[in-house]
Amino acid sequence: MPEAGKPTAVVFDVGRVIIRWNLRYLFEKLIADEQELDWFLANVVTEQWHHEQDEGRPLAEMVPERIAQFPEYEPLIRAYETRFSETYPEHVPGTLELIGRLKQRRVPLFALTNFGEDFWDEFLAGQPVFEGFGDIVVSGHEKCAKPDARIYEIAEQRFSLPPEQLLFIDDKAENIAAATARGWHGHVFAGVDPLEDDLRRHGLLD
Repeated sequence: MPEAGKPTAVVFDVGRVIIRWNLRYLFEKLIADEQELDWFLANVVTEQWHHEQDEGRPLAEMVPERIAQFPEYEPLIRAYETRFSETYPEHVPGTLELIGRLKQRRVPLFALTNFGEDFWDEFLAGQPVFEGFGDIVVSGHEKCAKPDARIYEIAEQRFSLPPEQLLFIDDKAENIAAATARGWHGHVFAGVDPLEDDLRRHGLLD
């Protein structure tokens, strides 16, 4: 029996926890001028606009609409759709090793990610790290995204574990706050060393 109040399973966010993700990784290849790049990422292909994909809005709606707003940037907006894989070029150092150690200890692993449905299959196909995960809740599939309480409720149902047994790791404090409000344990990811210490503190790693 698990100790009362102690987490027994770990739920990982994906972007900026397992993989490095930034729209800049793609567009710095396509826009040479640094000021124009900053303006483009603040006004055209923004993280706020991208979040609509996370919430379940299809690219078939998003992209033509954005092109109509910024027709001079059509080739770059289309690059967001066709070259999205270049926004996540590598893994966050150390996270894969920690996941491997958790797997060796047979700690149940899950993921809860804000990720667009249109991009998910291509991403998942190149990520063997998720082999052995019990389930992955993807916001684009569910048509709601963190920190909406509904997606945590969906995760609880899918993972078949009570909130107090879940330790959620996410890089955004507001996403952790939404989880802890439901009784989950939370860790705001700021690097692998603090995470390793917290996993040890919870008895999930030696």
